[in-house]
Amino acid sequence: MEPRNETHISGFLLLGFSEQPQLQPLLFGLFLSMYLITVCGNLLIILVTISDSHLHTPMYFFLSNLSFADICFTSTTVPKMLVNIQTQSQVITHAGCITQMFFFNLFVMLDDFLLTVMAYDRYVAICHPLHYTIIMHCGLCVFLVLASWTLSVLISLLHSLLVLRLSFCTHVEISHFFCELNQVVHLACSDTFLNDMVTYFASVLLGGGPLTGILYSYCKIASFICTISSAQGKYKAFSTCISHLSVVSLFYCTGLGVYLSPGATHSSL
Repeated sequence: MEPRNETHISGFLLLGFSEQPQLQPLLFGLFLSMYLITVCGNLLIILVTISDSHLHTPMYFFLSNLSFADICFTSTTVPKMLVNIQTQSQVITHAGCITQMFFFNLFVMLDDFLLTVMAYDRYVAICHPLHYTIIMHCGLCVFLVLASWTLSVLISLLHSLLVLRLSFCTHVEISHFFCELNQVVHLACSDTFLNDMVTYFASVLLGGGPLTGILYSYCKIASFICTISSAQGKYKAFSTCISHLSVVSLFYCTGLGVYLSPGATHSSL
């Protein structure tokens, strides 16, 4: 076997969506607008939740944390992409790539955990309304959010440390606009078996676990709604879940679209 050309690389190339110069201003304007709308919208939710005492409830406490996570999530990747478009540079340093990957994974997992916590909150509110304030007390809400943060930080840190141990070849082009874990790992020249196993088990446990919790909560909610006699009561109970269901559907459908796409599948081979 011929020895591979390994080196301590200084950075990676983010290929982005398109290399055509005429499309760069369009992409810059589109993503800048989407980023500003996302940040301003989530900031507005946080400010309204803090300022209105009527919204100091578990549901809005979790929602404000989710909004903060979404701001951080988009700020992890989009600003760097906008800078690269503006400067006509595709380079991100090795340290910058690892840092971006750490925070991206952290806030993706945090979103996932918070959505699960919010599903449990809706389950208690609809199925056990008389005991809602007793079950969802302040201490439990804070504990659930802190547990979500702690798990997200620890798992993201594990992924990042495992990437740091890898040696990379001279071919360091990432066919994305940010440092996506799976693509970065499979640019390595060294053995990635441990990385692949950790990623696989993390995907199964942290992807399937929260999704199972969400589905279980909504199965119980659906069963309870079916026992309500009046149509107005059913609509009122279900209407409190519509916004959460929409966010859950968007989150998981987007994730499946990204990681089951032909490009993502090809990059993992």
